[in-house]
Amino acid sequence: MRWLNWRLALFILVFITGVALSLPSLLNLKEGPKITLGLDLQGGLHMLLGVDTKAAIHSKIKSIASSIKYYAEQNDILIDDLRVKQNEVSFKLLDPDDAKKIEEFLDKEKGLKVEKIGEEYHISLTPKAIEEVKQYAIKQAVDTIRNRLDQFGLAEPTVAKQGKDKILVELPGIKTPQEEQRVRKLIAKAAHLQLMAVDEARQARVDQMTPEEAAQYGDVILKDRHGRKYLVKEIPILDGSMIKDARVAFDRNNQPVINFTLNSEGARIFGDFTAKNVGKRLAVILDNTIYSAPVIRERIGGGSGQISGGFSLEEAHDVAIALRSGALLAPVYMEEKRSIGPSLGADSIRQSMIALISGFVLVVIFMAIYYGIAGIIADIALIANLFLILGVMALFGATLTLPGMAGIVLTVGMAVDANVIINERIRELLREGVSVKKAIEQGYKNAMSAILDANITTLIAAIVLYAYGTGPIKGFAITMSIGILASMLTAIVGTHGIYEALLPKIEKSKNLNLWFGIKV
Repeated sequence: MRWLNWRLALFILVFITGVALSLPSLLNLKEGPKITLGLDLQGGLHMLLGVDTKAAIHSKIKSIASSIKYYAEQNDILIDDLRVKQNEVSFKLLDPDDAKKIEEFLDKEKGLKVEKIGEEYHISLTPKAIEEVKQYAIKQAVDTIRNRLDQFGLAEPTVAKQGKDKILVELPGIKTPQEEQRVRKLIAKAAHLQLMAVDEARQARVDQMTPEEAAQYGDVILKDRHGRKYLVKEIPILDGSMIKDARVAFDRNNQPVINFTLNSEGARIFGDFTAKNVGKRLAVILDNTIYSAPVIRERIGGGSGQISGGFSLEEAHDVAIALRSGALLAPVYMEEKRSIGPSLGADSIRQSMIALISGFVLVVIFMAIYYGIAGIIADIALIANLFLILGVMALFGATLTLPGMAGIVLTVGMAVDANVIINERIRELLREGVSVKKAIEQGYKNAMSAILDANITTLIAAIVLYAYGTGPIKGFAITMSIGILASMLTAIVGTHGIYEALLPKIEKSKNLNLWFGIKV
């Protein structure tokens, strides 16, 4: 096998690997790595969501109130009438000697505006802190929704901030109304878990109370899933931001429940509260609905708890996902929804394939006519390039979008462009009377700088598009990047190896018009 050289061996290996990896996608086989089709090719769900940032500010204020309450209890600071009104926390300090301690604590909290009137404190957020809370709520919503969809098992969802306060969500493969409804509920679910103390002293009168009367005692009225009312303290003991994990389990009656685990801070707060409130009830609240209100029998250490309430297995699974991925700091609402049917995707694929095949065939014919056997060698490299692009995309589970297919069409032109430059350099040298062997070696050497400059600059542009683009732009950037790297391997290394293997035949033939389309 004297004809075999390292370049040709590498090219053959790459060619075979590309074919093997791309066949499951091309033949739609059940086994093997496959390319994921984007929303525009296989249909799915397109949504534009708005974010209620006002709710995020109110949630932040309640969190500050919880911190003040816990700090005061831990440091024996006597406060009274701790309340949350609109976007402000207020409380009275009963012992003026504790002013220094409480003020030191408030000074450590960034972004707070503190007003003191006598022994009464009024705390709100500064304008800068309010804007930071809003922006963080949007960013957190993007990350949380993406995390939920990833855990749900959807392939390559697109979740990205759009404009100042909107979120774009694209979900390929969502085809039935049932799937759409379940996904929409999972996305929109706030999953805001709170543990709140039941106001035992006034619970008996809850049915006769109005929300305004409850607010006078620092309480709120909430209902459980059966419509029963509970009077609970407005300031929560702790919330879902302290959840470390949540998993579906089954109780003694084989009914689905959700076991959750708190982080170290949550476990400490939970343990201290249950130790001081044995015999009282603690309400487990999810999205302002009480799921259970068990009596505390003893101190609960270890930072774990359970949510029960007649879940179906599917519902328990989705709630656990939402709790694990984190609560939405601000509720999201639907601004725009569009379902894209698979028939539109099939039309897009068909038209894109026509464009790809037409462009490919025209390039192949042109190269063979204009450059002879050298053109056919370039065509072989081009075929290997296409298989390698599809194979690598399948291997990494990349998503192929309509712009991605446009990227493949563009790559066809760029891949053959390298061989055009090389062939022209070889033809120039042959016209000067240089030997075939030296013309091939010098042709590749002389063309290399121009090829590298063009490909590297294009690759940098593709990387920037991927880093800062979303959805279809990322798809275009991915196929461009893979195509450029593949063409460097097939069009430069591969064709060089083929020339080295065929060199004895070329020199023996001496028919340069047949081999390179040139008359010397």
